[in-house]
Amino acid sequence: MEFRKPKVFVIGETKIEIGDEQAYLEHIGAPDWYSGECSNIEELSEVYSRSCYKSFGVGLNPNITKVREGNDVHLKNVIESGHGSVLEHGMVNFMFCDVSRVFTHELVRHRVGVAISQESLRYVRLTELKSFDFPRLEEELTEEEEEWFRNLTKNVFEYLESAQRLMSVHFRLDDEKSFAKKKKLTSRIRRLAPLGLLTNIGWSANLRTLRYVIPLRTHKGAEEEIRMVFKEVGRICKEKYPNIFFDMEWISDGDSTGLGEWRIANRKV
Repeated sequence: MEFRKPKVFVIGETKIEIGDEQAYLEHIGAPDWYSGECSNIEELSEVYSRSCYKSFGVGLNPNITKVREGNDVHLKNVIESGHGSVLEHGMVNFMFCDVSRVFTHELVRHRVGVAISQESLRYVRLTELKSFDFPRLEEELTEEEEEWFRNLTKNVFEYLESAQRLMSVHFRLDDEKSFAKKKKLTSRIRRLAPLGLLTNIGWSANLRTLRYVIPLRTHKGAEEEIRMVFKEVGRICKEKYPNIFFDMEWISDGDSTGLGEWRIANRKV
């Protein structure tokens, strides 16, 4: 068995079709409109926002006599005014690797604005069991208790790992030709795997959902593994989409775990 820390990968995000976007702008009479230097997903949010009011420039809507220029300025106003629906158009596609089934059971509670694809242990046969590499709980456990827990976890995982291999050999899965039978036997064997088993899960979320989930799942009251994952999700979003996460700030717990909270000023968006 092996102890591992979770990994976060961004494998995709919503992209603008530049030609079609330009055709749209020409169609509404704003062929020279320019968002400024920003990501596709931030520009997309601005386009949908401005389309609500036809505010790509003065003169398109007779009710408008001035407009806020620039993606950063515009989105700041959108977020501070709570116009969050326009942030739902852009999706970010994450892959969370080496996360436990404890983590995934909590993650799938978030269903609005997300898409989920999890590694199936009915099809994927287990050969090696991995466990979350726990950070030290300095306030709750002594160093000796932490070591005792880690050793116990290692012993249990190694026993269950050997049981997985024993059953695979006993049922002759390597020689089995019928995939349908393999699937049924693999499903039977996985029931002896622990909840703390590490796995992979694909998680896509729109920007509005990300602004809600990141501070929620890095809060000090959240479970430590999910805090660790969303610490990294927040860092990625802050770096890649600064105009949408301009009001998000990192507050460290100030201990050796490296954990902390991402706090957002405008929560109701």
